[in-house]
Amino acid sequence: MGIIIRKSGLYTTIQDYGRVGYQEFGFSVCGAMDKRSLKIANILVGNPVDEAVIEMTLVGPTIEFTETNIIAITGGNLRPKLNGQKVHTYQALLIKAGDVLSFEYAKSGCRAYIAFAGGLKVPKVMGSKSTYVRCGIGGYKGRNLQAGDYIKFESPKDYLPYFLSRKINYMHKNESEVTLRVIRGPQDTAFTENGLKTFFSSPYKVTNENDRMGCRLDGPVIEHKSSADIISDGIALGSIQVPSHGKPIIMMTDRQTTGGYTKIATVISVDIPKLAQRKAGDTIYFKEISLKEAQDLYKEEKLLYKAITKNIHKPCMEVLEPRSASRRIEILLEKDNNPFQQK
Repeated sequence: MGIIIRKSGLYTTIQDYGRVGYQEFGFSVCGAMDKRSLKIANILVGNPVDEAVIEMTLVGPTIEFTETNIIAITGGNLRPKLNGQKVHTYQALLIKAGDVLSFEYAKSGCRAYIAFAGGLKVPKVMGSKSTYVRCGIGGYKGRNLQAGDYIKFESPKDYLPYFLSRKINYMHKNESEVTLRVIRGPQDTAFTENGLKTFFSSPYKVTNENDRMGCRLDGPVIEHKSSADIISDGIALGSIQVPSHGKPIIMMTDRQTTGGYTKIATVISVDIPKLAQRKAGDTIYFKEISLKEAQDLYKEEKLLYKAITKNIHKPCMEVLEPRSASRRIEILLEKDNNPFQQK
């Protein structure tokens, strides 16, 4: 037993950390757009951090549970309700057989995630449960979830140790403007000085052409020295292509494996979740940082995951030590260290 999808939502799929090791054969990595939210949701329900979850976009689904299990909801605020009553995000929730979990449209952010204790029972394709809709593989029948779909749990739980500590104090901010930190290159020499200045100083708007493959932006034209075309090479997550029209396109999880447009910069991995939560009309600025700074930010984020896990594995610290229970997480979530911070 498991869950029945009663309403599908706008774009609801099963995603894990991605299909790694197959890009040379032309298969996209796929996986959750906001991997930070995926990891935290899985930590809260005691799963491996790369276990498959349900990813929802802008408008969430309605889900009926046919078996009791523990879940956690993270990411953007899609106004979750259990049997019509509001429920908290970023904490473990016991859902009983017969309960109905529903979502509305996004109050903040763009994508939300549901992790299920013990995982979802769907087959792995090339080592991943992630849905790749364009190829019709992975997830549930290789497609978006639809009304009537029935998905079994792998190993459901009606109890987890330290249950009351399985939460973090975080609420997704409703922000329409963010700064994405980037590393310049690899084809930054293909742009004029004026083009580079335009890129790093101008606001860009997220267009309606914003999906799991790429995020198209509108704004001032970025000037090339000559051609925007190059010999096709590999495309990393967060690569920012600038075709001949001069408007940037940021490559996301379902991106093609190679491309023949110049890439002016790459969004650092820590800021990809910010990008994943953007919707049409939001404003993006770009800020250049060094490789060393990007590596330091990545290390700080890994400390955050360790702190969350460590804080969970304590007996109800809110009661025993209310002043110190979450101090380590609070330090990491302060402005200067907070990878959630929408800078």
